[in-house]
Amino acid sequence: MTWEDIAADKNRRIDASIPNEWRIDVTKYQEDSVMHVPAASGILSPQELEITNSSAVDLASRLASGQLKSVEVTLAFCKRAALAHQLLNCCLEFFPEQALAQAKELDAYYEKYKKPIGPLHGLPISLKDQFRIKGLETSMGYVGWIGKYATEDSILVTMLRKAGAVFYVKTSVPQSLMMCETINNIIGRTVNPWNRNLSCGGSSGGEGAMVGFRGALIGVGTDIGGSIRIPSAFNFLYGIKPSHGRMPYATAATSLEGQETVHSVCGPIAHSIEDLKLFITSVLQQEPWRYDSKVIPLPWRHEEEGVIQFKISSGELTLGFFNCDGVVLPHPPILRGVDMVVSTLRENGHTLVPWKPYKHDFAVDLIYSIYVSDSGKDIRSALALSGEPTLPLIANLVSPLLPRVDMNELWDLQLKKWNYQIEYLEQWRLRESEIGKEIDAFIMPVSPAAAVRHNQSKYYGYSSVINLLDWTSVVVPVTFADKAVDKRKDHQPLNKIDSVVQAEYDPEAYHGAPVAVQVVGRRLTEERVLAIAKEVGRLLRNETTA
Repeated sequence: MTWEDIAADKNRRIDASIPNEWRIDVTKYQEDSVMHVPAASGILSPQELEITNSSAVDLASRLASGQLKSVEVTLAFCKRAALAHQLLNCCLEFFPEQALAQAKELDAYYEKYKKPIGPLHGLPISLKDQFRIKGLETSMGYVGWIGKYATEDSILVTMLRKAGAVFYVKTSVPQSLMMCETINNIIGRTVNPWNRNLSCGGSSGGEGAMVGFRGALIGVGTDIGGSIRIPSAFNFLYGIKPSHGRMPYATAATSLEGQETVHSVCGPIAHSIEDLKLFITSVLQQEPWRYDSKVIPLPWRHEEEGVIQFKISSGELTLGFFNCDGVVLPHPPILRGVDMVVSTLRENGHTLVPWKPYKHDFAVDLIYSIYVSDSGKDIRSALALSGEPTLPLIANLVSPLLPRVDMNELWDLQLKKWNYQIEYLEQWRLRESEIGKEIDAFIMPVSPAAAVRHNQSKYYGYSSVINLLDWTSVVVPVTFADKAVDKRKDHQPLNKIDSVVQAEYDPEAYHGAPVAVQVVGRRLTEERVLAIAKEVGRLLRNETTA
């Protein structure tokens, strides 16, 4: 079989997993936005619409009290996920029969013991197609990996299963994972539910599209350069990139496996901070450090969360901010979004101080050299399994002309990373000395663009530098691009890549595109950063997104 034949067969199997009674005539929905389709399609009952429009925290509470059964909740999300795939092309695995069987088992447990099995009892959770489920394929966007069936669950799946989660879908990823859009040679491109002319982001773009469409309330992504944060931002969602060691990653599939200089991390994408917190606390309750040796034995620290809550209530919250990293100037909607956050926080009594980005150009070059330190061999080998072609957006990662790093050069890269991390911490302390106050976190763009047009993700430095630092980051949705106010401005490009990014901006094309910021804290400050992000969302009146 050719790679085209293998991919076509996989597509047929995905399509066949959707029951006929959940199918729609997609030609009826020609609008750019498909956010209205779940209500308009008639596929979901009024109760199922109410369930899928709820929060994860609310559903978990109702499931735990017996007000809802897992079967009815799971059925609702299976239907909405089926719509999501037909409209957005976002699934690599869809298994509603297995999900409903799992839900029935959880309902039987509740009926017998009159209590939930765990904090996520009966709640459907969507997974990026890196996370293995026993008996299912994990192709991870590679044609050559089709037919690889997992013999065991990934550790995170085990933790979520112990907590009571139900699994029903695994979402699409880009070829190799190493791009901030979602397109592969298996199912093609995944698009944005707010505007199908725009990217859903990547590499957790399938999760971004699925959660944005409310085919899931919580989706699990991964992030080595922005792959949780960019889909969250592009789909008007909350998302957290924890520091390495907080969440279990073991036995998940990944590219560049064994690359230990900059770690990929996993985390949730959701509609609210409370739903993110539900996911993280539920996983930590399962003591993942007993299963994954890289997880730090660090339960949820209520006292750390309380520190920020006290500062918020007493008007002592202090945040840094910047809107340009000195390499690429963000488009006008992003600049306005940062300004909105800063002015709103100041108006509500919080202290905002300018933050000077430290050597971000150096950091962007350093992390790129880490990504390609094997001269692209890992990705080329995966592509060679089927003979599928390399997609243009990753061509710069797989060129055989890239130099291959030897052991001594690798040590040098690791030392440069460590020194940079130390230097940036010093910059943080120096800024605190200048203002005479502790800086709790800082506000910055996630990407130079609002949800970008297809094939136009050109610069990832706003997200990837935070991976190099291994700091905690939470995305907060802010607003939407507005052609009436987000006009093109005269700007002398800072360099070649800035010129390319600026040339892409078109107020008409980007009108209505989601805009977000990220709240960044030091390493392993998840409790504090989530509490700050919650306050930002509250003040913006975006505590829960559509």
